[in-house]
Amino acid sequence: MKIVLTIAGSDSGGGAGIQADLKTFSALGVYGMSVLTSITAQNTLGVQGIHDLPPNFVGLQIDSVMQDIGADAVKIGMLSNAQIIKIVSEKIKEYKVKNLVIDPVMVAKGGNRLLKEDAVEALKQELIPLATAVTPNLMEAEVLSGLRIQNIEDMKEAARKIYNLGPKNVLIKGGHLLSKEAIDLLFNGNNFKEFKAERINTKNTHGTGCTLSSAIAAGLAQEKGIEEAVDIAKKYITLAIKNSLNIGHGHGPLNHLVHL
Repeated sequence: MKIVLTIAGSDSGGGAGIQADLKTFSALGVYGMSVLTSITAQNTLGVQGIHDLPPNFVGLQIDSVMQDIGADAVKIGMLSNAQIIKIVSEKIKEYKVKNLVIDPVMVAKGGNRLLKEDAVEALKQELIPLATAVTPNLMEAEVLSGLRIQNIEDMKEAARKIYNLGPKNVLIKGGHLLSKEAIDLLFNGNNFKEFKAERINTKNTHGTGCTLSSAIAAGLAQEKGIEEAVDIAKKYITLAIKNSLNIGHGHGPLNHLVHL
């Protein structure tokens, strides 16, 4: 069994963050491990509080996992400040992580900011250049590229800009685009590939970004190429959204165990 580590924040409501990542890993047949960066008081209605862990303790968790067990892939989610980003990037380089998927989490579904302003530059300069794939949604892609995105051509231009930051692949998620289909765009520096799925009319989409990036990391750990890993992840998340759970009074979670 392949082994995947998630480095991210905790969602007490269970729909996103570490909890969504571990559910995704289990559903897709890889062994999941976790390093917590922040603890959130969170539910389907929003984020009520955030407590960042000390950066040196984040680093210690990574040491504990990598020195004993290792990882076939690493997924990175919520890193709320520049100090945590710095220690994580140092550890990624120290342990020579090969399959690294970065979900540049910036804002929660309810609008709460999860990445401090000063941390954006640290993310761009120190961590994104190490990525096998970076998976921003439209808002995150606008922040990383400095461009306004309103259509597929804008997505392509933003992908080029983000690719210039140094990752091997850029996957811009088009779920918020005003289009009939949900279109994600993959750029490898030479070619673009679109991944299309039906647009599902539901408010229960909490944790979609976490889930997709974790599914891609699982695929890379299983030695799939990036296009195959994205294709499997896209199909999985579409099914999980279609069978999403009407839990809570806000944006409900996906059904991560839809295969079962």
